[in-house]
Amino acid sequence: MLKQSLQQKMLQKLSPQQIQLMKLLQLPTVALEQRIKEELESNPALDEGREESEQDADLEDNYEDQETSEAEEEFDFSDYVDDDDTPDYKLSVNNKGRDDEDRDIPYSGGTTFHERLLAQIQLRDLTEKEEEIADHLIGSLDDAGYLRRDLTSVEDDLAFTRNVMASQEEIEKVLKVVQDLDPAGVGARDLQECLLIQIKAKKNKDIHTRIAIEILENYFEEFTKKHYSKILNKLEIENEDLKEAIEEILRLNPKPGNSMDSSSKTVQSVVPDFDLKVKDGEIEISLNGRNAPQLKVSKEYKGMIDHYRNSKDKSKSTKEAMTFVKQKLDSAKWFIDAIVQRQNTLINTMEAIAAHQREYFLEGDETKLKPMILKDIAEKIDMDISTISRVVNSKYVATPYGTFLLKSFFSESISTEDGEEVSTREVKKILQDIIEEEDKKKPHTDETLAKMLREKKYNIARRTIAKYREQLNIPVARLRKEL
Repeated sequence: MLKQSLQQKMLQKLSPQQIQLMKLLQLPTVALEQRIKEELESNPALDEGREESEQDADLEDNYEDQETSEAEEEFDFSDYVDDDDTPDYKLSVNNKGRDDEDRDIPYSGGTTFHERLLAQIQLRDLTEKEEEIADHLIGSLDDAGYLRRDLTSVEDDLAFTRNVMASQEEIEKVLKVVQDLDPAGVGARDLQECLLIQIKAKKNKDIHTRIAIEILENYFEEFTKKHYSKILNKLEIENEDLKEAIEEILRLNPKPGNSMDSSSKTVQSVVPDFDLKVKDGEIEISLNGRNAPQLKVSKEYKGMIDHYRNSKDKSKSTKEAMTFVKQKLDSAKWFIDAIVQRQNTLINTMEAIAAHQREYFLEGDETKLKPMILKDIAEKIDMDISTISRVVNSKYVATPYGTFLLKSFFSESISTEDGEEVSTREVKKILQDIIEEEDKKKPHTDETLAKMLREKKYNIARRTIAKYREQLNIPVARLRKEL
C-alpha cells in the first residue's frame, strides 16, 4: 500500500566549492601545480596572470578605444555559437571527473632486471630446452632476485604453461647456471643460499673468508640470532677471527636483484610547502611561491557575456551557449577562491604549529617538542580537525634543522613523576640516545631501558619501551650485540 507523507529533515551537505577546497587542501605543492595546469587546460575562462586593478583597466581602456573597430571585426560571437539546436558540448561524452585519479600506468625506459639476466643467458652454451627452463626461472624471480617457488612447483609450471617436460634434476642444473649470472646471488631460494653463492664466488679466499663460509653453511641459525659464544666454542677460533668473518658476511648483498634496478629507480625530491626561518629570535614563515599562482578570469569570456546582453540575437542556441560560458566563468571564480582559501588555511595552520612548538623551532632540540594533537591546532585557528588532518598529512616545511613532514611534529603526551606533560617524541629521542651510547658488547635490555628512563622521571613500562623501540626500528638487545 502506497502512502504519502510530509517530513522535515535537517541535512548538512557540502557544496561543490567546499568539496573542491577539501581536495585542494590535500595536495602538496607539486601536485597542486599539476592540478592548476589541468584546470587551465579544461577551463578556457581561467587565465594565468594577476587580476587587473581599476587603474590598469583605465590605462588599457584608453589604448583599446583606438582599436575598437578592429577588435569588433576580429571578434565574431558566432564563432562561439553553433547554428544547430543542440550545442556540441552536450553531445560530447565525459564520464571522468577532473579530480578523478589517473590510473594509467606510465611507460618507463631502460632495461629491466629480468631482461639483463636473459641477455646473459643468451651468451651461455645451453640447449633449446635449457633456455626455455632458464627463461621461466628468470621470469619467476622476485624483485630482490630470489626464486620463491620450490622446484616441484616449477616443474609443474613448465609442463602446464610451456609444455616443457623437465625433471627436477634438469631444473636444478639450469638453476645453477642462473645462479652464476651477474650480480652474484640471483636465483637463490633463501638468504643463506644467496650469501653462500656470493662468498663462494670470491676468487681469493683467506682464512676469514673460509670461516665465513663455515658459519653460513653450518651455523647460520646461530649467526642470525647472534649466539656468538656458541660459534666460538664449536669452531674453536679467536674473538678477532670471528669478528673479521662476520664483517665479510655483512659486506654481502642480501637483495642482489635490487642492485640492478637501482640505476633505473626514480629519485623523488621533496618540495617543501613552507619555509621557516629563525631571525633575531623570531620565527618567520613563508608559503612556497608555487602555492600562490597568479590566476584570473579571462577578459574574453567576460566580454562574451557583455556582448550577449547587448545582442539582439536571443535564439535558443545562443542562450545555451551563454549558459555554458557562464558555467565556465563561475567555475573559474570558484577555483581562484579555493586557491586563495587554501593559501590562508595553510599559512594559518603552519603559524599555529610554530607557535605551539616555538621552543623547538628556535633551538632545533627534539626534546623541546611539546605534546600536540590535531585538536590543539584546530581549536587555535577555529577549524575542523579533518581540515587540519588534510593539511598536515602531505605538507613539508623547510627549517634550519632539515625538511620535515608537518605530521611529524604531532605526538601524544605522557606524564612524568612530577605531573608534567611531555611529548612521546621527546621520550623516543632520549631512548634512541641511550641506545646509541650503550656498550654494544652488552646492550641494554628493555627492562634496563625502562629502569633508566624511570630514573630520569619518565614513568614508562617495559612493554611501552618495546613499542617505542619497534617504532624507531631498533632491534632487541640480543640483535644489537657486537663483538
